[in-house]
Amino acid sequence: MARHKSATFDSHFPVTGEIIGTYLIHADDDVADAVASARIVFEAWQEIGFAGRKKVLLAWSKIILERSDEISELISRETGKPTSDAKLEVSLACTHLGWAARHAEEIMRTSHRSPGPIMANMSATVERCALGVVGVIGPWNYPIFTPMGSIVYALAAGNTVVFKPSEYTPGVGMWLAQTFEEIAPFAHIFTCITGLADTGRALCKSGVDKLAFTGSTKTAKVVAAACAKTMTPVVLECGGKDPVIIAADANLKRAADATIWSAMSNAGQTCIGAERVYVDEKVADQFIALMIDLAKTIHPGAPGLGNYGPATMPKQLDVIESHIKDALAKGGTAVFGGIGSMKRPFVEPVIFVDVPEDSTAVQEETFGPTLVINRVKNMNEAIALSNATRYGLAASVWSKRHGKKIASQLKCGMVAINSTISFAAIASVPFGGVKDSGYGRIHGAEGILEFTYSRTVVRTRFNIPIAFTSFKRTAGNDKLIIALSKLLKGRFG
Repeated sequence: MARHKSATFDSHFPVTGEIIGTYLIHADDDVADAVASARIVFEAWQEIGFAGRKKVLLAWSKIILERSDEISELISRETGKPTSDAKLEVSLACTHLGWAARHAEEIMRTSHRSPGPIMANMSATVERCALGVVGVIGPWNYPIFTPMGSIVYALAAGNTVVFKPSEYTPGVGMWLAQTFEEIAPFAHIFTCITGLADTGRALCKSGVDKLAFTGSTKTAKVVAAACAKTMTPVVLECGGKDPVIIAADANLKRAADATIWSAMSNAGQTCIGAERVYVDEKVADQFIALMIDLAKTIHPGAPGLGNYGPATMPKQLDVIESHIKDALAKGGTAVFGGIGSMKRPFVEPVIFVDVPEDSTAVQEETFGPTLVINRVKNMNEAIALSNATRYGLAASVWSKRHGKKIASQLKCGMVAINSTISFAAIASVPFGGVKDSGYGRIHGAEGILEFTYSRTVVRTRFNIPIAFTSFKRTAGNDKLIIALSKLLKGRFG
């Protein structure tokens, strides 16, 4: 596939900067070849049917789980996260793999629709069809879990896939493709292409039938614009500024434990992680004290030495530092940590209180182990402030009695009540956001259908003496149509 083998790039261990792998930079021609090869085998992948695809995908899941220590170590090396976190990520990815393999057939089953009284002689059905070749551009923060949410659902639906992993985690992408090859009935069903931004740009222009992207909102807009030139539909899973709402009746100990993990795990590099908290003023002091006590027990470090690792992407450290400075400059108070928490490539936990809502630490995605906690007078204020950003990915609500009511008023794609990030672990529910957090869905039935198109098939079951769609239609036929319309009050279906 690759004709430009001289161009390469390195991946690094983010703790030390050590080179841990060298990979090809696939050029435009290489990407075009990969997509063309995937298109050639698309029909064969279709022909093995749902049962055949299920067998292949479950075999792949088995290999991944049997070699989970191997891939977890690679994830840890490329991202810097603890291996235990990597193992959890692998397990969740396989949960989704298995679910998609087992449920694709029932989700894509042909549906029969009522033709209505006037068209009663017709049979009306809607079929779900695989699109063809799906391109996937994955992120570095969860390099197996997140892209597999698109890859396996697209494969289960009958598509072939070309995957471009992040340049920070190319080894994980190559490992996935290599393990798939071990059980694949033929080549090019799932292909990995490595490279930098130009490789991703080439995939956008390659003529894939749909492209799924996970990354920043800024980059998502570039991806969408590039895909628009070829009318390529996209699924965009972008950033978030996810709120946590703490009601007065919340279980504060459980809420604090879950929120500190949501905010600080993976060095805060979680798009659905907690970034801001709105806590009822009646319990705010108690909740803040609990959060400070928990923050004292965690610290960053190399895998095996810290609760979380370094910033995987070095330039993100500048964003984190600027948000800390802005929160302090705008009048916020650091009750734990502060600017001194910047110990590159690590960032120690930082907790702010009373940060003005116009601060970048409140409005923009930080993607670091920092958290803003602001007091509110009531839940109406908490809801209004939660909704007052350009993001709308996910949220957490903590309340013993009012969780559902609060959740129903949040403008986001996912809400966890009295839990955190739980929706990501449930394969049957869709994952995605609104507003600048993106559009389209992965996971669940919606994730299968996202990589299909609907085809309507209407068939004449028996002929009737009146021909409505004919130049031979008479004035009497017209009167009958009008009479039936009046009788049925326009309800033809």
